[in-house]
Amino acid sequence: MQFIDLGAQRERIRDRLKAAIDHVVEDGRYILGPHVAEFEKKLAAFAGVKHVVACANGTDALLLPLYASGIGPGDAVFVPSFTFAATAEVVALAKAEPVFVDVDADTYNIDIASLEAAIDMVKKEGRLKPKAIIPVDLFGLAADYDAVMAIARREKLLVIEDAAQSIGGKADGVMCGAFGHVAGTSFYPAKPLGCYGDGGAMFTNDDALAERLRSFAFHGKGETQYDNIHVGINSRLDTLQAAILIEKLAILDDEMEARRKVAQRYADGLGDVVKAARNPADGRSAWAQYAIETPKRDGLKAHLQEKSIPSVIYYVKPLHAQVAYRDFPRSPTGLEVSETLPERILCLPMHPYLSEDDQDRVIETIRNYVGSNSAAAE
Repeated sequence: MQFIDLGAQRERIRDRLKAAIDHVVEDGRYILGPHVAEFEKKLAAFAGVKHVVACANGTDALLLPLYASGIGPGDAVFVPSFTFAATAEVVALAKAEPVFVDVDADTYNIDIASLEAAIDMVKKEGRLKPKAIIPVDLFGLAADYDAVMAIARREKLLVIEDAAQSIGGKADGVMCGAFGHVAGTSFYPAKPLGCYGDGGAMFTNDDALAERLRSFAFHGKGETQYDNIHVGINSRLDTLQAAILIEKLAILDDEMEARRKVAQRYADGLGDVVKAARNPADGRSAWAQYAIETPKRDGLKAHLQEKSIPSVIYYVKPLHAQVAYRDFPRSPTGLEVSETLPERILCLPMHPYLSEDDQDRVIETIRNYVGSNSAAAE
């Protein structure tokens, strides 16, 4: 059993992938070839946005919107602490300061009350100027953008959706990638929409911002690559990766339905013995990960390993507790959920090709362990 089975997907579209790769190799346009523009157009249509700007990786997809928006020294950007480092890393790279906010105990996404408190704190202190919010659609579930955007309008803040884990997900009829003023995603191979290397993309409906993103991603170019109007970086999606992503995008909706079914079986089979994630009522998660919570987490993880069932702890330590980020500001109301989740959260095998037999084995193993340990405790 595999935690994520990329091989099964590869077998499904092997001939189409081979043809796409062969075409790029024979065509010879390996950088900014026609497949890149084709992929951008198809992904924009899928997400329901005007512009998709492809780039080299998911980290750049969050960094470039900061550059393009002029966010830098003296600015505060509000980020959740329970997420991957890239969300805060890009803020520090832009020479602004990440301000860490707690997450909701049920969705694992940015907590609105904690965000409000952090904004008030920064405004009262006066050292930094509030400039942006980067909500993360953690594990594939869209953040509470109604609440986030209401705060952003009131405070005049930029919202950068971190959709690195959520392409294919949606909420209230809006696709992930279409929330906020701009979004960034990753095509790291293990993502719901992943390539065979590194890759990323940015999404926006703002024409002027899209033009600036393209410029900053191509050495700050103006009319030509030798006309530099900004200090930019080199961040381009390879043509080979774009060709691969076109084929994977074509089956993404089907894979999303398969992920939904896997999540439902997990929830039905485990919901009475552990805290188990459930399908949202108002849309769908991309189910990049499937998380459970139990106070018996460490013992359960070891037991699963003995049974050759893979599991992963996302995330072992919140960002505000990491050496690189521990001196940055944090919400004055505390980060209790972010600090305690690492003690009890565990992610189970999740991918569109997980068989019912394998899933039943996961469910049975967890039920037997949790049940027997509960009985022993009594």
